[in-house]
Amino acid sequence: MRLSVQYASSARGVPSARSFGRWVRAAIDSDARVTIRLVGMREGRALNRFYRGRDYATNVLTFVLDDGPPYDGDLVLCAPVVSREARAQGKDLMAHYAHLTVHGILHLQGFDHEREGTAAKMEKLETRILGKLGYPDPYTSREHGRHSQ
Repeated sequence: MRLSVQYASSARGVPSARSFGRWVRAAIDSDARVTIRLVGMREGRALNRFYRGRDYATNVLTFVLDDGPPYDGDLVLCAPVVSREARAQGKDLMAHYAHLTVHGILHLQGFDHEREGTAAKMEKLETRILGKLGYPDPYTSREHGRHSQ
């Protein structure tokens, strides 16, 4: 696996490249080339508006370049949104980053949550991966809302 992490946000308390690597490796089922970019509100909003037609910054965006394997894609995490969500949901910030990273990597591999059946399957897989990483079930509190991918 090849991982590149870009820090394009001045947000504090963001994960290290090493943490991102651990989370990506736990969620990927084969070789991959992944770039993770942490952004601020302005860039997060611009990307979401341009690529998805939604005029707000979202927590994570997944861009699939090659639906392999080997997989090739980019994850964009909007640091202020991730931080705000973690606080609002009473979650540990690193656990929330781990969850969103795993979530994005599953999207890279073709998982989705658009239909009820596929959403349940994806959530179960996320919970299992996060449990192996030592993090709690991110779906124990339904106040988290659905991801906007």
